[in-house]
Amino acid sequence: MHIQNAWYVAATAEEVTVKPLGRRICNQPMVLYRDSSGAVKALEDFCPHRGAPLSLGVVEDDNIVCGYHGLKIASDGKPDSMPGQNVKNFPCVKAIPSVEFGGFVWIWPGDPEQATRDALPSLPWAEGDDWAYGGGLFHIKCDYRLMIDNLMDLTHETYVHADSIGQKEIDEAPVKSRVDGDTAITERYMENVSAPPFWQMALRANDLADDVPVDRWQICRFSPPSHVLIEVGVVHAGHGGYSAPAQHKAGSVVVDFITPETDGTMWYFWGMARTFKPQDTELTESIKQGQGKIFTEDLEMLEQQQANLEHYPDRRLLKLNIDAGGVLSRRIIDRLIKAEQASVEA
Repeated sequence: MHIQNAWYVAATAEEVTVKPLGRRICNQPMVLYRDSSGAVKALEDFCPHRGAPLSLGVVEDDNIVCGYHGLKIASDGKPDSMPGQNVKNFPCVKAIPSVEFGGFVWIWPGDPEQATRDALPSLPWAEGDDWAYGGGLFHIKCDYRLMIDNLMDLTHETYVHADSIGQKEIDEAPVKSRVDGDTAITERYMENVSAPPFWQMALRANDLADDVPVDRWQICRFSPPSHVLIEVGVVHAGHGGYSAPAQHKAGSVVVDFITPETDGTMWYFWGMARTFKPQDTELTESIKQGQGKIFTEDLEMLEQQQANLEHYPDRRLLKLNIDAGGVLSRRIIDRLIKAEQASVEA
């Protein structure tokens, strides 16, 4: 179910400290911690002595010390020492490639020799002061692919998010989906519509009138292993739509890093990056709180959907034109998983 040779977000940078953090990614238990230099390390969360989770231990002299019997494991996975024991022939544990980038800690669950920084996604909002970003983390009890479906088909906003970003014109606007290499793209443009409450707030925050007709856009991009970035925004109608000058619009990028925990649970790192008023920290916090409320509504729906699908495992689901983005994304995932498996078998 999961692509292995790819970078996944395992944690926010703030979550990883000198205290071991246990996390399961793609069904693999792992422990994350920082050494004395502040560098992030990741190991298989398994002590080779009696199988205890290393995440229940402590970090000492850049080694992680098992909290059960005191076996010290170095950051490369090699046993270092243990009270009263010669550890020379003790088995190693798996060291997992990790890197801190863009405010997140990323791990590579597959072949370590294939892990390169070049494979990390581009995060323009993390590379300059002309962007602002705020976000959070949810643990959701659903198949990670259901979240990808959700984000690649924003028709649900009309119903799930009726009080914030939803409006009937989302249903009515034509939607187009396509594949560009390993990227699935779904686009929707709405012209001469009223701005829903969230976007009224964004217009006011950018010193723009919120009571005039607007053009609105939603451009969803899925990229493997499980990331969805969505360009969203509104502009006063008659100024050029999506391509209008910045002074007439309020736009942003919805950031969705979706990390499988198990086959039926996931970690969801969500946020919003914007270029208007980037120094306004109060606005950043306000948008974060509003976005958190919106995604909480998705969480309830997705967990209930997962439970329903498990209860009716043999029911076939419809595939409509609005589902094309999610379907194309799943095809990319399936194709890359099959390619990985073929490579291993060869």
